[in-house]
Amino acid sequence: MFIQYTMDQLCLPMDLEMDIPPRHVARVINSFINRLDDSLFTAAYPGGGRDSYHPKMLTKIIVYAYSQRIYSSRQIAKAVRENIPFMWLAGRQQPDFRTINRFRSERMKDQLEKIFAGILQLLVAEGYIKLENYFVDGTKIEANANRYTFVWGKAVKKQKARLEEKVKQLFIEIEQQEIQEDKEHNGKDLLELGEDIDLTSESMEEALIMLEAKLKSEPKNKTVKKAVRQLRKDFVPRQRKYETQLQILGERNSFSKTDPDATFMRMKEDHMRNGQLKPGYNVQVGTENQFIVGYSLHQRPTDTRCLIPHLNKVKETIGRLPKTVIADAGYGGEENYAYLEKENMEALVKYNSFHKEVSKAWRNDVARLENWTYNEDKDNWVCPNGRTLHFIRESKSKTDSGYGVKLRIYRSENCEGCPFKEKCTKSERSREIRVSLEYLRYKKVAREKLRSEDGRKLSVQRMVEVESVFGQMKNNRGFRRFLLRGLPKVSLEVGWLSLAHNLLKVVTTEQKRHIVGQE
Repeated sequence: MFIQYTMDQLCLPMDLEMDIPPRHVARVINSFINRLDDSLFTAAYPGGGRDSYHPKMLTKIIVYAYSQRIYSSRQIAKAVRENIPFMWLAGRQQPDFRTINRFRSERMKDQLEKIFAGILQLLVAEGYIKLENYFVDGTKIEANANRYTFVWGKAVKKQKARLEEKVKQLFIEIEQQEIQEDKEHNGKDLLELGEDIDLTSESMEEALIMLEAKLKSEPKNKTVKKAVRQLRKDFVPRQRKYETQLQILGERNSFSKTDPDATFMRMKEDHMRNGQLKPGYNVQVGTENQFIVGYSLHQRPTDTRCLIPHLNKVKETIGRLPKTVIADAGYGGEENYAYLEKENMEALVKYNSFHKEVSKAWRNDVARLENWTYNEDKDNWVCPNGRTLHFIRESKSKTDSGYGVKLRIYRSENCEGCPFKEKCTKSERSREIRVSLEYLRYKKVAREKLRSEDGRKLSVQRMVEVESVFGQMKNNRGFRRFLLRGLPKVSLEVGWLSLAHNLLKVVTTEQKRHIVGQE
């Protein structure tokens, strides 16, 4: 016997909702987005033209698509036509892939962060997060760019310097020829242009105009003719190209020609096993209870200088900063500690030598400043052998972001005859140290907090907080490479992915609560 089977339309449910389970992720997405204020969406529509698809409907299908590992706008449009949860969320409407992609990458560029903040407010209201403990970490995701279309900053500067040297030599040759011919110089001297500190494409074009005028009066001058040809066809275009590349580079050391916003970074996913650099972005994510509370994208491969701009973006998005920041040693710089203290945030941030300090080799190392004694009253240091290092002078410097670092320099009178000299210093006479007392104070405070009972618990929790979120994003949902190009559009991709992750996390949390309730 077989269960009755028929293709009759009357046997199919008229309401698609009947085929969607009670705790399905599509229902959670529909519920949370419906509760958001319509003004968050309508602000993206200036008005005029034909009627548009409802932005809440488009938001629902995109967030649901990202939760189901569907990232292509064509695949999303196909799912809206064929997949029951998509059809239900879309209300049986069928926007094409162009509409979906335009809405995802252009229409919502100024509103997505506000929508993300609105969802966070709902999560706080329902007790999923409290915005107290903020676990932050970073991961690198490959850009949608060719791996071999690289531009290296050092190479550009080197080639630009060589080109400028050729141009200067060319100007010198023309000047020497005129001197030999005993002719008067008219207008600005080419030698003056060649001796400029910054030989720009504008000054080279100015010289080209002068030489073209000279060529008209002396059409048989081969030296000028050759110079005009080289400047017009080679030197000026190359100089303009190098200037454009340096402008794109900014403070970076590389970029991709396919996606100029992407920087070449070392990725963990190294299938060639040769340490190949790939174009990508540094994604900074902050979590609480494995919900994404804040996200930001950066073009720097290291995490140290990403913390402050990341927290500034979080403050701008949600209106305030969490109470406590928990991070690994990649963020333990003096500038970051100073920022957290200024913002009245408790910093459970490790510094690079935190774990080494407990080792026996570290404690027995006589060269380590941490094993010396500082006399605050006399402002001097005493080494393990009892030699005193006196204050000499203070050195001040600024980081690229403008933070001022004060290094105090101390020097011993004489280290001759010290049994620890070979282990302590390579200097022939005395030992000199450069110390930031402020940084030492920050590390002392961080050390006490991290070694407290609460600090240990949060440090252990950090290991399973952000890394679990990255595992969900990269492995479970297969998001290892961006689809869009350019920093603004890539940031939107991370925003959509974060929304999908948070609403998926709501589903799994409710399922766990339901199982516990049944037990």
